[in-house]
Amino acid sequence: MAWALKLPLADEVIESGLVQDFDASLSGIGQELGAGAYSMSDVLALPIFKQEESSLPPENQDKLLPFQYVLCAATSPAVKLHDETLTYLNQGQSYEIRMLDNRKLGELPEINGKLVKSIFRVVFHDRRLQYTEHQQLEGWRWNRPGDRILDIDIPMSVGIIDPHANPTQLNTVEFLWDPAKRTSVFIQVHCISTEFTPRKHGGEKGVPFRVQIDTFRENESGEYTEHLHSASCQIKVFKPKGADRKQKTDREKMEKRTPHEKEKYQPSYETTILTETLLPTWTPQEAQQWLHRNRFSTFSRLFRNFSGADLLKLTREDVIQICGPADGIRLFNTLKGRMVRPRLTIYVCQESQHGREPQHEHEDGDSSSGTFFVYHAVYLEELTAAELTEKLAQLFRVPAQQIQQIYKQGPTGIHVLVSDEMIQNFQDESCFVLDTMKAESNDSYHIILK
Repeated sequence: MAWALKLPLADEVIESGLVQDFDASLSGIGQELGAGAYSMSDVLALPIFKQEESSLPPENQDKLLPFQYVLCAATSPAVKLHDETLTYLNQGQSYEIRMLDNRKLGELPEINGKLVKSIFRVVFHDRRLQYTEHQQLEGWRWNRPGDRILDIDIPMSVGIIDPHANPTQLNTVEFLWDPAKRTSVFIQVHCISTEFTPRKHGGEKGVPFRVQIDTFRENESGEYTEHLHSASCQIKVFKPKGADRKQKTDREKMEKRTPHEKEKYQPSYETTILTETLLPTWTPQEAQQWLHRNRFSTFSRLFRNFSGADLLKLTREDVIQICGPADGIRLFNTLKGRMVRPRLTIYVCQESQHGREPQHEHEDGDSSSGTFFVYHAVYLEELTAAELTEKLAQLFRVPAQQIQQIYKQGPTGIHVLVSDEMIQNFQDESCFVLDTMKAESNDSYHIILK
């Protein structure tokens, strides 16, 4: 899928879009809701261990997601009340993730009787490491030749079909499953959190990871590219038995705190609910639904014209200015904590638009036409030529079968066939101008990346 690249939100954009509503919506802004408003008991009340119709009131049923994923590992008790949960795992140990169908009657009928595909990933939680993910994983591969970051324990898993682990994607596994049947996946994480921290004197502090699950349904061509749902949770991975020791240490520390101090922390729960990931591709309507589901309804009118990408571009200062300090910090943490960057982003522009002649020139030769070229962001997760073909087909609004080959213009103007390996070596946020060339034999086209 391809999306238009939007310009960064400047102060004047925020002012023009929000000032009109700001004065009228001041009541309640900046007031922190009570602890019960964020209690995980609301989440735990969902029918996560039985696939039957919910007994929740109708207004809450509307907020149920089509799928829910439950990691059968306890959350840490040393997490502040309004922060995201953190779960400790042991390296190489098999942990169950239950795949649950939460659809209401009549919802998503197009997947009834059909399989869906889920892709599991272990990615970095910290923004600094997300930007250098490729280099980090290559360094890990060099130090641990032949090992994988993520595996499925197939003998213990139930209901999974055609499990697959790409040998070039050490942190990714995928499989098909039937939402109407019981499905449990047992995963093993083989990297530990301290493997990605700089070696300094005085000990090391492990970095957090995220387990992310993306689920897709088939398109008209039988390919699993139609996005249905994404969710993730924060984890830290320790050497064998280390997670148990860390959980015990956290519990003992909490027991020493006063009752007043304990009120600021979440209790530990036996399972971890993976929370919905906010996608840059969401429309303003989908972003509104996300705000309601995550108890930010107070600000839904302020953000009524914001897409998922718009919300994710907001800085901490922007959100505090709009929502006040208490709710602003909570919303910013929720936005940034739930966003997982795509593995590769490229920007593309059609040559027919890029090649337009400027109307005027300054004396120094610079263009002053006031025209700018619109690039589209293409987000790639699988880093394959087939995925790039599908995304470009959506951009051109043509069937993927009409794109016969994709070439990259090389030295002296030669056309080099784009392969999976070439895409995996693209620099993140590279810019390309797209040219099309009609194929000789039929009505299909070749695309050239310049």
